[in-house]
Amino acid sequence: MTIVVWSSEGQEVTTLSTGGASKLLDPLFRTQEMCAIFSDAHFLECMIAFELALSRALAKTGVAPAEAIPVVEAKEVMAALEPGKLAAQAAQAGNVAIPFVNELRAFIARSNPTAAKFVHMGATSQDVLDTALVLQLREALELLDKDLAELADSLASLTERHKSTILAGRTWLQQGPPITFGLKTAGWLSAIERHRARCKSVAGQARCLQFGGAVGTLAALQERGLDVAEALAAELKLELPDLPWHAHRERIAEVATSLGLLTATLGKIARDISLLMQTEFGEAAEPAAAGRGGSSTMPHKRNPVGCAAVLAAAVRVPGLVATMLSAAVQEHERGLGGWQAEWEVLPEICKLAAGALSHTLFVVKGLIVDEQRMQENLGITHGLIFAEGVAMALTGKLGRSEAHTRVEELCRRAIRNGRHLREEIVKDEEVRSQLSDAEMERLFQPQNYLGCAEAFAERVLARRKKNRQ
Repeated sequence: MTIVVWSSEGQEVTTLSTGGASKLLDPLFRTQEMCAIFSDAHFLECMIAFELALSRALAKTGVAPAEAIPVVEAKEVMAALEPGKLAAQAAQAGNVAIPFVNELRAFIARSNPTAAKFVHMGATSQDVLDTALVLQLREALELLDKDLAELADSLASLTERHKSTILAGRTWLQQGPPITFGLKTAGWLSAIERHRARCKSVAGQARCLQFGGAVGTLAALQERGLDVAEALAAELKLELPDLPWHAHRERIAEVATSLGLLTATLGKIARDISLLMQTEFGEAAEPAAAGRGGSSTMPHKRNPVGCAAVLAAAVRVPGLVATMLSAAVQEHERGLGGWQAEWEVLPEICKLAAGALSHTLFVVKGLIVDEQRMQENLGITHGLIFAEGVAMALTGKLGRSEAHTRVEELCRRAIRNGRHLREEIVKDEEVRSQLSDAEMERLFQPQNYLGCAEAFAERVLARRKKNRQ
């Protein structure tokens, strides 16, 4: 039994099954678009696309007669298939391709017995399953690139807007010298730009036909095997690799690891934003919306729900990537167990990465930045965040080691006495005598100790502009 959930606009949001896996959490951790790409129905559509393209390739190369091309539409085949029946038979056969091909052949035979004889000719189960996956990955990586491009645009705008906005830098969760918020967002942007390039690269590597027959020799097609492979690759608009890759899974594993790296970066962005959103900091916040981020018991709460979903994905994906890497060690010409381990894992990585990316995009596009709180928080250490600057100013006069030791002691006194670091410097005649009034004024102005923060942000923006030209 299924229960269809409708939105207020009358659109189907999700379908709940009382007898299978729950979809209650899909909208939280995944996107509808990516779930559609990796749905059972679309996987079958991709398998159909492979088999119909193979029939055309066989006919184009003269291996099969022209009448061997099935005159059917993919949607007709889909309507005839029974996913539940295929699933039950797959449990016995070891994969879904075997019952699928049998059903396809029987369907085509009803209208074209000649074409039915050539269905799946020269191919093996792994050829159709791997190529169907490749077709799905092509769509999935295009979808991710679209969102990555939009995220990069939003981060670039954020960086440009806040390249001079000052806030405390933090190391080991403690305040350090000041930075700019634009420097922080530029770090996010630079990483996302690298992920875009990486995903484009792996998309090209993964866009490869799988077609090798039983042991990767295409011996069933005799001397015409390579001709059929070339024609099949052209039909599906895929690259033809030098040889079949049944037991060489680095292309697939590279997609998984690249998405693992992407999810890690999205997790880093979510971690930063959620920390800035803490009540004690209040320097940034996720965009507000009706029903978003509330608490079931605390009316005042505004929780970072988008960041939580991203961080959950960042926790889950590494283990899935590890499974893909472990599965890459496969036996001889066709793997046992490792290949099968990929079937559910790689789609799940894609879905979780898409969900994390969608949440990150929403949060970044509507991110609320509180510049006043950033300014206020610069003062909560009572000048201690300027200690490095003071030590550097004294280094030329007292030496590096002596300057560091003296300032470290002044910081301890400031904490112990509950005073501003500047007050302790004034009370220490020996140290105070080394610094002019102008130096004292300059050392405790955050804008004077930003180093190359703005320049680094500008470099990231300039490189992005250059790469887009």
